[in-house]
Amino acid sequence: MDFVRRERGSVGRQDDGIREMQMNSRLPTAAHRSRLCYAFFRLRTRESDGGRENGAGLYGGPHVCPARAAVKPAPMCTCAEDKPLASVCVKTVRDFTTESMSLVSGKHYTYTPLNQLKGGMVVNVYGVVKFFKPPYLSRGTDYCSVVTIVDQTNVKLTCLLFSGNYDALPKIYKIGDIVRFHRLKIQEYKKEPQGITSPGFASLTFEGTLGAPVVPRTSNKYFYFATEDHKMVEALRVWASTHLLPSSALVQLCDVQPLQYFDLTCQLLGKAEVDGASFLLKVWDGTQTPFPSWRVLIEDLVLEGDSSHIQRLRSLVVDILVYDNHVQAAKSLKVGSFLRIYSLHTKLQSVNSESLPSLSLEFHLHGGTSYGRGIRVLPESNSDVDQLKKALASADLTANQHSVDVYQTGQEDSFLALSSSGSVSLYEVERCQQLSATILTDHQSLEMTPLCAILKEKAPQQYRIHAKLRSYKPKRLFQSVKLHCPKCYSLQEVPREDSLDKILQGGASKAPSTKLHNTSLYDSKTWTTKDQGGRKVAIHFVKHKGALPLPHECLILIEGGTLSEICKLSNKFFGIIPVRSGCKDLEILDLSAPFFIQGKIRHYGCKQCSSLRPIQNLTSLVDKTPWSPSSVAQVLGIVPLQYVFLMTFTLDDGTGVLDAFLMDSDKFFQIPPSEVLLDNDLQRTMDTIMNALCPSGSKIDAYPWLECFIRSYNVTNGTEQQICYRIFDTTVADDVI
Repeated sequence: MDFVRRERGSVGRQDDGIREMQMNSRLPTAAHRSRLCYAFFRLRTRESDGGRENGAGLYGGPHVCPARAAVKPAPMCTCAEDKPLASVCVKTVRDFTTESMSLVSGKHYTYTPLNQLKGGMVVNVYGVVKFFKPPYLSRGTDYCSVVTIVDQTNVKLTCLLFSGNYDALPKIYKIGDIVRFHRLKIQEYKKEPQGITSPGFASLTFEGTLGAPVVPRTSNKYFYFATEDHKMVEALRVWASTHLLPSSALVQLCDVQPLQYFDLTCQLLGKAEVDGASFLLKVWDGTQTPFPSWRVLIEDLVLEGDSSHIQRLRSLVVDILVYDNHVQAAKSLKVGSFLRIYSLHTKLQSVNSESLPSLSLEFHLHGGTSYGRGIRVLPESNSDVDQLKKALASADLTANQHSVDVYQTGQEDSFLALSSSGSVSLYEVERCQQLSATILTDHQSLEMTPLCAILKEKAPQQYRIHAKLRSYKPKRLFQSVKLHCPKCYSLQEVPREDSLDKILQGGASKAPSTKLHNTSLYDSKTWTTKDQGGRKVAIHFVKHKGALPLPHECLILIEGGTLSEICKLSNKFFGIIPVRSGCKDLEILDLSAPFFIQGKIRHYGCKQCSSLRPIQNLTSLVDKTPWSPSSVAQVLGIVPLQYVFLMTFTLDDGTGVLDAFLMDSDKFFQIPPSEVLLDNDLQRTMDTIMNALCPSGSKIDAYPWLECFIRSYNVTNGTEQQICYRIFDTTVADDVI
């Protein structure tokens, strides 16, 4: 019997050695099995990335032994128990079959949760795709794909994946797919983990839909997939169905609206080259656009495809112009293939005719890869292709044809009414290169409302808008960071360093009381400074279960310390609380100063809403380490202030202009405002984001669109009442950050 099934074209000395041993012994000896394993490993590592997936110990995978290979076709990639030998599935991509092979028992792969990743690690991970860019040619010779995944820990990981082989990158078709990455290297980027490819990197992709077959997508010829992997995929599907919003990017042509970005699943009917920088694709999905579509004149062009069939489907076919870096990919597409086009843009084009002016709908795939722009060919086995085929088979080919593909009804008037005196022209002939630079995090069911209508309505109301950022205040972004009380809604400035130093020096003017030293809560030490008038500094080390913890776990209370001294101590101890001696107990120094200092972050409390309690109240927390600012505030009667960004956005959608306030803790920019004041890199990131949202030196028509939720509310100023607006449940897109 054959112990190894050889791939066509993989003949070499290793094969000869295997055949010789097969002929000499029906049951190989231990030495023969060892030679077989080594020969088979060498044979497989001659293959591409697939051969590295199960390298015998070199990459940490199982050691494959073909000595007991029971070659048997299987309908899908599942693994049965075979004690004492383990079982694994090896996929033969060439003929799209799967073979179950017996293995010597070895170490299974270990998968690391995303919240446990640290720089320098090489890990195996599972995750649900939250964002991705289809593979594109990088500035070098490799292809690149950007994938952001999330798992049950609710931690995000962005991965930059490179390969010289387009097909070796993950075969992701939509948000919600599940991926498995082996040998992913973790590095630090902007103080966050980031994944990159490392030697031996391999991936599998699975459909994320509940109930769909668990069939891996990969170009690897061999891969390991056990029962535990099947359970992992199913568990992620269940978790994602209840914790992640379904992607709203996939849209059929019958639901398309002007000024929209969406993903389209379609079949290619024809293609033609327009010029060196653009290419024409004629596609359909079995449905008809609600608006007449623009046609590209192709009299002088060579159309590849069945023109008579396209003519019969005319009302169901749309023309898509593909630009710049996507042209080469479009040229390679085969007529009849099923496509997914990502971040397709629709816009209304004014058409001059002998009668009234009219509008048609254009479809553009702009250059670049921002927001995942690109094209992928879908396999016919894909579930979305199955649905598309059904739609094509049931398409109404007798639908009324648009005579000249333009509006002649009252619908046109409603869209023309949008181009008011605002400076943004909704119908200006342009090649827009930007998708909405913001993402909605809730209230997806709200309809879009033009600003002109919002300005006429009473408050309070909630709206979904699509506008551009004409201007913003303050221009010096560090000035936008404020302290906000969630109880009384007051706002105050973050104390400056010199002001804070004066407050602490004032507390140092009173000597610590030795009567309050060394209690059951803390041990105390006192120092006398030199050349500073003999100033006394007392440090009280809070105990944990009756003993002093290690410095990085220890909370200290400090009396008489200056700002510079506290800053030095904050680098060594877990947290610091500035205090002073009271009559019977230690007290919080002053809520003008931070009540809790952790590293470089200073936590403040509201003077108006807080009712301070003695420090001895910390006793209830001594066994509940690690200390947190919120728990300390609660037992000491402090209402903590929140760091927020406070800005004014002037928004313009072409129908009107309004000012909206942004008061955000960390959702809009995805940057903690408490750290912006301390980190130059984060300040530069803020500058980059605002320059992207509101580019200086450009006309407003070139600005990106922002999709936002705003809330109107009434404000009384003296005897006057006015309506104000505030942005909420909106975040900056990953690509902008």
